[in-house]
Amino acid sequence: MTSRRLSRVALVTGAASGIGRRAAEKLALEQGARVYVLDRDAQAADIVARGINEAGGSAASCVLDLADGARILQSLPSLTTKFGPPDILVNNAGISAMVPAMDCSLEHWQTMVAVNLTAPMLLMQYALPHMRAGGWGRIVNISSISGLRAGTGRTAYGTSKAGLIAMTRQFAVEVASWGVTVNSIAPGPVDTPLALANHSTETRSTYLDMVPMRRYGTPDEIADGILFLCSEQASYVTGQTLAIDGGFVAAGILVHDLYDKPPASTRPAVVEQTP
Repeated sequence: MTSRRLSRVALVTGAASGIGRRAAEKLALEQGARVYVLDRDAQAADIVARGINEAGGSAASCVLDLADGARILQSLPSLTTKFGPPDILVNNAGISAMVPAMDCSLEHWQTMVAVNLTAPMLLMQYALPHMRAGGWGRIVNISSISGLRAGTGRTAYGTSKAGLIAMTRQFAVEVASWGVTVNSIAPGPVDTPLALANHSTETRSTYLDMVPMRRYGTPDEIADGILFLCSEQASYVTGQTLAIDGGFVAAGILVHDLYDKPPASTRPAVVEQTP
């Protein structure tokens, strides 16, 4: 393991479960990074950090409510004293809810934007001076296919995730000359605690019909994409959004059994022409 790999410090938000947890574990145990496990659930974050340390990695848990922008700015310097500021940042934390567009309250909108869009901006602004000084950095923002395609009940959530994709590009072009890359991942439906809480049996069935692979993704599959974008192999990739979605975004009209149905006619249509 090289000294450069040992010197990396990663901060992963929403790292107490799901995609964030697997990203934190893989960054620590597969890439040798020292990892901050940041989450609002102190007990769950401690469990993840302890598991990483017991497996031979280095991790520290951090507790922070990302809905409070002022608190983020005040807390980050003290939260990152153990390993120093991060040169890998994974903005994974997010909240979701299905609310009809006409019923989207101001409070719901502001909370969704605060966590899904404003918090990532503040975290990037905190980490980037350190990355610039070191001439190296990786930022991965976890967006969603809802940021690429509209969906029922996703006015606040989808808009916040579309904003995150746009902000990823904005930061990417401004920091590219510093040796820092900024990219986004747009997961499709993934078996995470958030999906389990928001996806009814009917919703899951609908997704299975819309995803060409006909299954939900796993946190490991998304975490592997994060690891790639945080690696040296992705050094010339910036400002991009990688959809890890089983083909959802690529699909238009999707009829799984189209070719199993008997054709209406085996003969070409005859068009009568008048003289």
